[in-house]
Amino acid sequence: MDINEAIRHRRSIGKVKQDPVDKSLIEEILEAGTWAPNHCHTEPWRFWVMTGEGRRLLGKGYGEVAFAEADPTLSEEELSKLKSAQEKKAFRAPVVIAVAVTPSVKAIVPEIEEYAAAHAAVQNMLLTAHALGLGTIWRTGAPTYHPKMREAFSLVGKEELVGFIYIGYPDMEPPKAARVPFAQKTTWVNE
Repeated sequence: MDINEAIRHRRSIGKVKQDPVDKSLIEEILEAGTWAPNHCHTEPWRFWVMTGEGRRLLGKGYGEVAFAEADPTLSEEELSKLKSAQEKKAFRAPVVIAVAVTPSVKAIVPEIEEYAAAHAAVQNMLLTAHALGLGTIWRTGAPTYHPKMREAFSLVGKEELVGFIYIGYPDMEPPKAARVPFAQKTTWVNE
């Protein structure tokens, strides 16, 4: 697939089939992530590939965040239902890849650039999955950055999750999309 075609036609696919995804395709996606640009070659990303029952790791994180943030007036039964509903979010796709950034301790590398590199890795992964005929969605949100989710993934120091890539074979039509023409957001400086 032509890179411009991949960029223009990739969309977030929130509904995928539960059919298994071949390990070689997942490895191709991971390899693409490792080729993202990164300052001083720090390669600040980490990946967790969760399939089958392995998705319970993410489910546990969602459940613990929900429990920690729940209204204290909820009954035991309501808390149990809330936690269970949140845990199920991890099973919306047959493959989920958690991506974290591990910022370098090199003084020359600004921390924000390490995040940029991890985000670039995610974009490479999304485009590669699309080119392979897979549907993806990059999920983030408050639970992603919650201390309980960091704990679930055993993150230490300045490590942070940058999101979860849900991967599977599309079970929906890609949504239509439009963009503001670049000319409306571009300033040309010639002198």
